[in-house]
Amino acid sequence: MAADNQQERLDNKWISGFVDGEGCFHVSINKQPKMSLGWQVLPEFRVVQHKRDENVLQQMQKTFGCGQVVVNHEDRKELRIRGLENLNRVVKFFSKYELRTMKRKDFEIFAKIISLMNDERHLTRGGLREIAELASKMNRQVRKKYLESSETIRPTP
Repeated sequence: MAADNQQERLDNKWISGFVDGEGCFHVSINKQPKMSLGWQVLPEFRVVQHKRDENVLQQMQKTFGCGQVVVNHEDRKELRIRGLENLNRVVKFFSKYELRTMKRKDFEIFAKIISLMNDERHLTRGGLREIAELASKMNRQVRKKYLESSETIRPTP
């Protein structure tokens, strides 16, 4: 079977392996004055590919039953999945079809954050702080923007 035809029949284990190498679980916490705490938690799942492989992204989108395939940058496209309901599908999928690289650690943290958001913990100061701490441990420990903000209310010692 030709390589092009193999891409037409993506199975779930293949998707898991592909995401291990090409996917990203990301949680940003952005200053948003209109939000009740002044901050917004934005989790997302992304997979980026050259536009010639857009069909793989579209098939993954069909598998998850959600998300958008959009331009990422010039000749790259990405499957982007946002929104709590949609991300619950992603968590369910990767809980069943486990990742095998270090990305599993990021996924486990991501899944914990989604669970906290399902419980509306992101709407409390303590929950927001917990989410920020967890997010700071993902993706090679990115800068802790929320935790380092001078506008974040920190408990005094």
